[in-house]
Amino acid sequence: MVLPLSTASAGPPLASATAHPSAIDARLAAFAGLQRVQAGSLLVTVFGDLVIPRGSRVWIGSLIQLLSALGVNERMIRTAVFRLAQENWLSAQAAGRRADYQLTEVGSQRISEASRRIYAGQSTGWDQRWRLIFVVKEVNGLEREHLRKALFWQGFGSLGPSCFVHPTTDLDGVFAVLSAEGLGPVCGSLLPIRAADAAIAQSASSHDLVMQAWNLEQLAQQYRGFLEIYRPILQEIQHPAAQPIDPARAVLIRLLLIHDYRRLLLRDPDLPAELLPAHWPGEAARALCRSLYRLLVSPSERFLDQNLMTADGRGLPAAGPILAARFQGPDPLLD
Repeated sequence: MVLPLSTASAGPPLASATAHPSAIDARLAAFAGLQRVQAGSLLVTVFGDLVIPRGSRVWIGSLIQLLSALGVNERMIRTAVFRLAQENWLSAQAAGRRADYQLTEVGSQRISEASRRIYAGQSTGWDQRWRLIFVVKEVNGLEREHLRKALFWQGFGSLGPSCFVHPTTDLDGVFAVLSAEGLGPVCGSLLPIRAADAAIAQSASSHDLVMQAWNLEQLAQQYRGFLEIYRPILQEIQHPAAQPIDPARAVLIRLLLIHDYRRLLLRDPDLPAELLPAHWPGEAARALCRSLYRLLVSPSERFLDQNLMTADGRGLPAAGPILAARFQGPDPLLD
């Protein structure tokens, strides 16, 4: 029996929400009511969170059925899948008149890098060394802008047009990603350096460098917004009188939780705790995401067992160890 994608079994349809909807229904309705949805970005979250643990290949019809409950129509999904294929995220595998889509090697690498941060149990430690990348040879304007954006999405701050800085990143991995993004020829113009703070008296501090290279206040506001949305959902599910969340709603909230958190992490340089302001809301957001995700996994996986399939009508394999490895470590909100 295939579980329904509609949330109607758990209450009124999204389009006719009650005057006092639950926090879960409010989030689902808010997303379904958006005027503009970045369907491609949402599909990246679907593949990264829901599909990869089951082999990274799925029928486009399953994607259409899943996302229709969030107000994303078939035309938007097909257009987004086509564009992701053009951008080398996905490749098509024909099965008669149907088609499966799976992540390419480049797409898998991109998602793997993001997943390490999304599902980390704790924040990154610091070895007291800075990673710097200098542009030391001529790079044309278009390549320089492409480089700036690529390094920004990897968490780098800038200290001018030719100096990029990060405290913890793996420089070898950075250059591998740059090459995958088509910037291989530019790498020969870049000088990577690992540097230590000389700690000279009366000099500026590492905190001063952070304030110069990143806009953390804007990011902090975005984290607070995330907490305002998802903290009531966690409290609702944990309430002693709450009924177990049904699988169809669980998978949708799980998807939006990781989608919203992933988009925050794309803007977050992943600085170690000692370089962050006091009471940094990113840590509270990480703890909340971990706790809520762990509560949603079991019911949402029951839904996916019966609703994700390949083009030949077979269900996807059961989720493997990738899923079990997510958000490891003690959970102060649940344990």
